Amino acid sequence: MRRTQVEDHHAEGPLLVARPVPRSAPSGRPRREGVPDEEPDVPSYAAQALLPAGIGGALAVDRDVPAAVGRVLDHVLADRVARARAVDPLSGDDLAGRVARFTQAGGKRVRPRFVWWALRACGGGDGPSVTAALRIGAALELLQTCALVHDDVMDGSALRRGRPALHADVAAQYGDAAPRARAERLGDGAAILAGDLALAWADDLLAETPLAPRTARAVRRLWADMRTEMVAGQYLDLHGQATGSRSLPRALHAACLKSALYSVERPIALGTALAGADEATRAALCSAGRCAGLAFQLRDDLDDVFGDPRHTGKPAGGDIREGKPTYLVALARARAEAAGDHRALDVLERSLGQGALTRAGLEEVREVLTGTGARDAVETRIGRLVARALRHADDALLDPVGGPRLRLLLASAANGAAPPPDTPPHGAEPDPAGSVPPPAGGAEGAGR
Repeated sequence: MRRTQVEDHHAEGPLLVARPVPRSAPSGRPRREGVPDEEPDVPSYAAQALLPAGIGGALAVDRDVPAAVGRVLDHVLADRVARARAVDPLSGDDLAGRVARFTQAGGKRVRPRFVWWALRACGGGDGPSVTAALRIGAALELLQTCALVHDDVMDGSALRRGRPALHADVAAQYGDAAPRARAERLGDGAAILAGDLALAWADDLLAETPLAPRTARAVRRLWADMRTEMVAGQYLDLHGQATGSRSLPRALHAACLKSALYSVERPIALGTALAGADEATRAALCSAGRCAGLAFQLRDDLDDVFGDPRHTGKPAGGDIREGKPTYLVALARARAEAAGDHRALDVLERSLGQGALTRAGLEEVREVLTGTGARDAVETRIGRLVARALRHADDALLDPVGGPRLRLLLASAANGAAPPPDTPPHGAEPDPAGSVPPPAGGAEGAGR
């Protein structure tokens, strides 16, 4: 497969992306790799027994993927919580119950939707692959619970999705029964254990999903890589906060690990693996996912500073107060240094990592991010990444229904807009040409 070097003029160094040449398929759908006779597919009756009744087939799931994943989560979590309470009622309520409620309350279910529409875009949708995609989508939601609960402890964030973060909720529950410091320590420890429990349940759900041997090997390798990448990205965030690292290449690398791979590319890769897509299709869609995923994270960085807390579900300026080494901040610093703008540098130096930063102080930071041109440059970069993602998607020969829906999902996630409905209004199919909404600042965050 050819690889071309795509220059990025807002970062230090080029971005390497795969540009595969699409292969033809006589049926008009992506060519699927055959499975040897000694590796038979899981019988559909066995796979269907792992889903709650009434989910239906692929066409039924197409109409509302988040609802289908939500029903799988309800089914799985009811069993897990009951078993946890049987082991110990207190931890079953304080930990397992909270993990279940947090996960079921979920966000936009973006990651499961990427799995599903990648599967459908590659021509998949038989009984076993429907079951596998929904269960893997549910596992991704549990993995996301682990990431968010741990993230809130590491960042000291009191709010998540407009409600108390899990560690803050536990601390408040026991605020009258213990001194404040002990209650807070209990909350932090409980959140670490709750996140570990969510991760264990996610792994269990994946391990208990029947897959043909070849598919199982591919899926498990992707899952293992994704967990490692997620941890590495989070550590780079923490390391950057502690050391004050503001390197542009490092900021991009962290964003790629923490969001581009975890939020978009790996879920797409899981969907292509379930569909048995050929290498050219898989590479094209993974390249599309990486570009859209990086835009996804850059939009989240913008929304953290400039977004409306009523939409983002958390106070504005959290990344600034925590001193996170985001690409947005690194770019503003680099531009201020190049222009000799000492006032802008001073504002950034005294504001980043300042947990008690006031609203007026945050407004000063916003002025610097805007005045240095960093905000506009990031918006421009997001637009270029969206366009590049869609070009990569166009390199693959995709299903005429699933392909356009995956394309729309890529564009909406990267632009920070709410994901499009799985069933278009009035039952109309999306335009196969895929009209793409323009990048728009201030929209609801597409981040975690």
